[in-house]
Amino acid sequence: MIVYNRLWETMKKKNISQYYLIKYCKVSAGQIGRLKKNNFVSTHTIDMLCRILDCKVEEIMEYRVDIMEEGKEPEEKDS
Repeated sequence: MIVYNRLWETMKKKNISQYYLIKYCKVSAGQIGRLKKNNFVSTHTIDMLCRILDCKVEEIMEYRVDIMEEGKEPEEKDS
C-alpha cells in the first residue's frame, strides 16, 4: 500500500500548509482528503506536488507491505 506520511513531513519542513496548496496551487480539497486517508491519487497529482514542493517522489510517498497482502502468494496466470 502507498502511504503519504512523508508528504506531511515535507510540507512541514518547507513551511507549506494544506491551505496554501488549496488556495494558491489549485490542489483540490478532495485530493488532500484522499492523501490524508492514503487513498489512490493520480500520478498527475504526485507530479504536481513534487513541482510545488520542489522534491522527489520519495519525499511524498512510500510503499509499505499491506498486512492483508503479506500472507498471499502471487496468483498464477494460465498460459
